[in-house]
Amino acid sequence: MPFYTYILKSVKDDGYYHGHTKDLENRLKKHNGGKVRSTKSRIPFVLHYHEIFDSKSAAYQREMFFKSAEGKKYLREQNII
Repeated sequence: MPFYTYILKSVKDDGYYHGHTKDLENRLKKHNGGKVRSTKSRIPFVLHYHEIFDSKSAAYQREMFFKSAEGKKYLREQNII
């Protein structure tokens, strides 16, 4: 089963949210349904970017990279954010 690292963009404030999941479609529904405490004040969200991995740990590591200063620099240089 694939795992995903994803970046959501808030339509409300143009900010980004980084996460990982095994069910991308359901996770986006939870974010937009106000079921995620850390994002419910920023809905609605659109899926901005995602990557696919073979393991949960690889997806989590990529999420942590995106949240780091080096990762944010990478995302800007690649015109992802």
